[in-house]
Amino acid sequence: MTLASVSSQQNSAAASAAAAQAVAANASSATASAASTTSSSASNPLTSLSSNFKDFLNMLMTQLQNQDPTSPMNTNQFTTELVQFTGVEQQINTNGSLTKLIQLTQGDEMLQASSIVGKKVDVNTNQLPLQNGSGTLTFTAPAAEPVSIAVYNAAGQQVNNISLQATQGANTWTWNGQTSAGTTAPDGAYTVAIFGGVNGSTPTAVPFTVQGTVTGVSAQTGAVDLQMGGVSTSMGNIQQVVN
Repeated sequence: MTLASVSSQQNSAAASAAAAQAVAANASSATASAASTTSSSASNPLTSLSSNFKDFLNMLMTQLQNQDPTSPMNTNQFTTELVQFTGVEQQINTNGSLTKLIQLTQGDEMLQASSIVGKKVDVNTNQLPLQNGSGTLTFTAPAAEPVSIAVYNAAGQQVNNISLQATQGANTWTWNGQTSAGTTAPDGAYTVAIFGGVNGSTPTAVPFTVQGTVTGVSAQTGAVDLQMGGVSTSMGNIQQVVN
């Protein structure tokens, strides 16, 4: 066995392990996001504050109606409660205004994002969109060296693992959807990990961006996401609009 083949096997193993971790991290992130959305809808701060405001008002009115005429409420105490009442009311109005401002800002971002629907973009994510049987990524190698690219499907199963010789600097790799078993993978989102190593040294992660065609935009809580086929990513991850 040659030194190059040993290095290639090390890179493949490292890429496989890293991709598996990435798949698990993506699943954990999706679960946390769903839980956060459920929690947010169940305990909306504005709704909770409005409910407390109504309860406070009812308590104040009940207190006034049932106070002893011969021993009315202390003036200072009553003034303090009115100040609290006013403070809660102002906070509700402020929260409502902020919510409207966020909605307006998000609307502007949606309009801006819609202008790149149908265009190709480079995005900083480990999710490779396979669209129309093709997926492209660009990676930067620190030196001319062998690299290993592992591709996993949404279920965490490895569908492809290739080794190639990279040149120093920017490199482009296009996947035609063919799996290691010789079958054709369906369009969708695939997790990718790239590792490189020189002369049997410890494999290191190689940074990369993926390229995809924007197929839609969606509004999330406080953010706007892009869809590239089966891949959804934040607008902030865009590195450049290709065309």
